[in-house]
Amino acid sequence: MLSVYSFFSQNRSRLCFVVTFFNNFNQWVHMKFVRLDSTDLRILRELQQDGGMTNVALSKKVGISPPPCLRRVRALEAAGYIRGYHADVAAEKLGFGITVFALVSLVNHSENDIEHFSKLIESWPRVRESYLMTGDSDFLLKIVAEDWEAFQKFITTQLSATPNVAHIRSMPAMRRTKYAPGVPLEEKVGVRF
Repeated sequence: MLSVYSFFSQNRSRLCFVVTFFNNFNQWVHMKFVRLDSTDLRILRELQQDGGMTNVALSKKVGISPPPCLRRVRALEAAGYIRGYHADVAAEKLGFGITVFALVSLVNHSENDIEHFSKLIESWPRVRESYLMTGDSDFLLKIVAEDWEAFQKFITTQLSATPNVAHIRSMPAMRRTKYAPGVPLEEKVGVRF
Protein backbone atom coordinates (compact mmCIF):
# COMPACT_ATOMS: atom_id res chain seq x y z
CA MET A 1 0.00 0.00 0.00
CA LEU A 2 1.31 3.43 -1.00
CA SER A 3 1.72 6.08 1.60
CA VAL A 4 0.27 9.52 0.94
CA TYR A 5 3.79 10.92 0.60
CA SER A 6 4.86 8.39 -2.03
CA PHE A 7 1.58 8.86 -3.93
CA PHE A 8 2.10 12.62 -4.15
CA SER A 9 5.79 12.34 -5.01
CA GLN A 10 5.06 9.84 -7.80
CA ASN A 11 2.16 11.84 -9.22
CA ARG A 12 3.38 15.38 -8.61
CA SER A 13 3.47 16.41 -12.30
CA ARG A 14 -0.06 15.05 -12.87
CA LEU A 15 -1.37 16.83 -9.81
CA CYS A 16 0.33 20.10 -10.85
CA PHE A 17 -1.31 19.78 -14.26
CA VAL A 18 -4.73 19.21 -12.69
CA VAL A 19 -4.33 22.16 -10.31
CA THR A 20 -3.11 24.44 -13.13
CA PHE A 21 -5.94 23.28 -15.38
CA PHE A 22 -8.59 24.04 -12.77
CA ASN A 23 -7.06 27.43 -11.94
CA ASN A 24 -7.01 28.39 -15.62
CA PHE A 25 -10.50 26.97 -16.14
CA ASN A 26 -11.76 28.96 -13.17
CA GLN A 27 -10.32 32.18 -14.64
CA TRP A 28 -11.81 31.37 -18.05
CA VAL A 29 -15.25 30.70 -16.55
CA HIS A 30 -14.99 33.94 -14.56
CA MET A 31 -14.20 35.98 -17.67
CA LYS A 32 -16.67 34.17 -19.96
CA PHE A 33 -19.72 34.06 -17.77
CA VAL A 34 -19.30 36.70 -15.09
CA ARG A 35 -19.62 40.42 -15.65
CA LEU A 36 -16.46 42.43 -15.48
CA ASP A 37 -15.96 44.03 -12.10
CA SER A 38 -14.69 47.56 -11.49
CA THR A 39 -11.08 46.35 -11.19
CA ASP A 40 -11.28 44.67 -14.61
CA LEU A 41 -12.71 47.86 -16.11
CA ARG A 42 -9.96 49.97 -14.50
CA ILE A 43 -7.35 47.62 -15.98
CA LEU A 44 -8.93 47.94 -19.42
CA ARG A 45 -9.13 51.73 -19.13
CA GLU A 46 -5.47 52.06 -18.12
CA LEU A 47 -4.27 49.70 -20.87
CA GLN A 48 -6.33 51.63 -23.46
CA GLN A 49 -4.42 54.75 -22.47
CA ASP A 50 -1.00 53.11 -22.27
CA GLY A 51 -0.73 49.53 -23.50
CA GLY A 52 3.02 49.50 -22.89
CA MET A 53 2.99 50.11 -19.14
CA THR A 54 4.55 47.50 -16.92
CA ASN A 55 2.45 45.19 -14.80
CA VAL A 56 3.85 46.83 -11.65
CA ALA A 57 2.78 50.31 -12.83
CA LEU A 58 -0.62 48.97 -13.88
CA SER A 59 -1.18 47.26 -10.53
CA LYS A 60 -0.39 50.52 -8.69
CA LYS A 61 -2.84 52.47 -10.84
CA VAL A 62 -5.70 50.01 -10.30
CA GLY A 63 -4.93 49.39 -6.62
CA ILE A 64 -4.07 45.69 -6.51
CA SER A 65 -0.80 43.79 -6.15
CA PRO A 66 1.13 42.72 -9.29
CA PRO A 67 0.42 38.93 -9.31
CA PRO A 68 -3.40 39.18 -9.32
CA CYS A 69 -3.14 42.11 -11.73
CA LEU A 70 -1.17 39.98 -14.19
CA ARG A 71 -3.64 37.10 -13.78
CA ARG A 72 -6.51 39.45 -14.55
CA VAL A 73 -4.74 40.87 -17.62
CA ARG A 74 -4.04 37.34 -18.92
CA ALA A 75 -7.65 36.35 -18.28
CA LEU A 76 -8.88 39.48 -20.11
CA GLU A 77 -6.62 38.57 -23.04
CA ALA A 78 -7.80 34.94 -23.06
CA ALA A 79 -11.45 36.01 -22.96
CA GLY A 80 -10.95 38.35 -25.93
CA TYR A 81 -11.44 41.66 -24.10
CA ILE A 82 -7.86 42.61 -25.01
CA ARG A 83 -7.10 41.83 -28.66
CA GLY A 84 -3.56 43.18 -28.81
CA TYR A 85 -1.10 45.94 -28.02
CA HIS A 86 -0.06 48.51 -30.60
CA ALA A 87 2.27 51.46 -30.88
CA ASP A 88 0.63 54.75 -31.90
CA VAL A 89 3.15 55.80 -34.57
CA ALA A 90 3.35 59.39 -35.86
CA ALA A 91 2.22 59.00 -39.49
CA GLU A 92 3.41 62.47 -40.51
CA LYS A 93 6.92 61.82 -39.15
CA LEU A 94 7.06 58.69 -41.31
CA GLY A 95 6.04 60.64 -44.41
CA PHE A 96 2.32 59.84 -44.49
CA GLY A 97 0.89 63.36 -44.40
CA ILE A 98 -2.41 62.66 -46.18
CA THR A 99 -5.43 60.92 -44.65
CA VAL A 100 -8.55 60.48 -46.77
CA PHE A 101 -11.83 58.82 -45.90
CA ALA A 102 -13.53 57.24 -48.91
CA LEU A 103 -17.10 56.06 -49.23
CA VAL A 104 -17.26 53.18 -51.71
CA SER A 105 -20.40 51.85 -53.36
CA LEU A 106 -20.42 48.47 -55.06
CA VAL A 107 -22.35 47.42 -58.17
CA ASN A 108 -23.32 44.01 -56.78
CA HIS A 109 -24.11 43.31 -53.13
CA SER A 110 -24.10 39.54 -52.85
CA GLU A 111 -22.27 38.00 -49.91
CA ASN A 112 -19.57 36.73 -52.29
CA ASP A 113 -19.04 40.21 -53.78
CA ILE A 114 -18.76 41.81 -50.36
CA GLU A 115 -16.37 39.08 -49.18
CA HIS A 116 -14.24 39.44 -52.33
CA PHE A 117 -13.99 43.22 -51.91
CA SER A 118 -13.17 42.84 -48.20
CA LYS A 119 -10.30 40.48 -49.04
CA LEU A 120 -9.04 42.90 -51.67
CA ILE A 121 -9.06 45.71 -49.09
CA GLU A 122 -6.92 43.52 -46.80
CA SER A 123 -4.25 43.42 -49.52
CA TRP A 124 -3.98 47.24 -49.76
CA PRO A 125 -1.54 48.58 -47.11
CA ARG A 126 -2.70 52.18 -47.66
CA VAL A 127 -6.17 51.27 -46.39
CA ARG A 128 -5.71 51.36 -42.61
CA GLU A 129 -9.34 50.84 -41.58
CA SER A 130 -12.43 49.57 -43.35
CA TYR A 131 -16.06 49.36 -42.30
CA LEU A 132 -19.02 47.70 -44.02
CA MET A 133 -21.77 50.33 -43.90
CA THR A 134 -25.53 50.65 -44.27
CA GLY A 135 -27.13 53.47 -46.25
CA ASP A 136 -25.97 55.04 -49.52
CA SER A 137 -22.42 53.63 -49.44
CA ASP A 138 -21.24 50.10 -48.82
CA PHE A 139 -17.78 50.68 -47.33
CA LEU A 140 -15.98 53.44 -45.46
CA LEU A 141 -12.20 53.32 -45.93
CA LYS A 142 -9.46 55.22 -44.13
CA ILE A 143 -6.62 55.68 -46.59
CA VAL A 144 -3.17 57.14 -45.89
CA ALA A 145 -0.69 58.44 -48.46
CA GLU A 146 2.58 60.32 -48.61
CA ASP A 147 1.11 63.06 -50.82
CA TRP A 148 -1.78 63.78 -53.21
CA GLU A 149 0.02 62.15 -56.13
CA ALA A 150 0.39 58.87 -54.21
CA PHE A 151 -3.26 59.05 -53.17
CA GLN A 152 -4.41 59.70 -56.76
CA LYS A 153 -2.30 56.80 -58.02
CA PHE A 154 -3.90 54.47 -55.46
CA ILE A 155 -7.41 55.61 -56.42
CA THR A 156 -6.88 55.32 -60.18
CA THR A 157 -4.78 52.17 -60.35
CA GLN A 158 -6.26 50.12 -57.52
CA LEU A 159 -9.52 51.25 -55.94
CA SER A 160 -11.42 52.53 -58.98
CA ALA A 161 -9.90 49.79 -61.17
CA THR A 162 -11.70 47.17 -59.09
CA PRO A 163 -14.45 45.66 -61.28
CA ASN A 164 -17.30 45.79 -58.74
CA VAL A 165 -16.75 49.41 -57.62
CA ALA A 166 -19.58 51.66 -58.79
CA HIS A 167 -18.81 54.94 -57.02
CA ILE A 168 -16.11 56.48 -54.80
CA ARG A 169 -16.59 59.63 -52.74
CA SER A 170 -13.39 60.95 -51.17
CA MET A 171 -13.26 63.15 -48.09
CA PRO A 172 -9.74 64.44 -47.31
CA ALA A 173 -9.08 65.10 -43.64
CA MET A 174 -7.65 68.53 -42.88
CA ARG A 175 -6.42 67.48 -39.44
CA ARG A 176 -7.34 65.06 -36.67
CA THR A 177 -9.15 66.89 -33.88
CA LYS A 178 -9.67 63.92 -31.55
CA TYR A 179 -8.17 60.49 -31.15
CA ALA A 180 -9.47 58.20 -28.43
CA PRO A 181 -8.84 54.51 -29.13
CA GLY A 182 -11.01 51.87 -27.53
CA VAL A 183 -14.34 52.54 -25.88
CA PRO A 184 -15.54 55.02 -23.20
CA LEU A 185 -15.19 52.80 -20.13
CA GLU A 186 -15.80 55.85 -17.93
CA GLU A 187 -19.45 55.67 -19.01
CA LYS A 188 -20.04 52.12 -17.80
CA VAL A 189 -22.98 52.30 -15.44
CA GLY A 190 -22.10 52.01 -11.76
CA VAL A 191 -18.32 52.12 -12.16
CA ARG A 192 -16.28 54.85 -10.52
CA PHE A 193 -12.70 55.40 -11.51
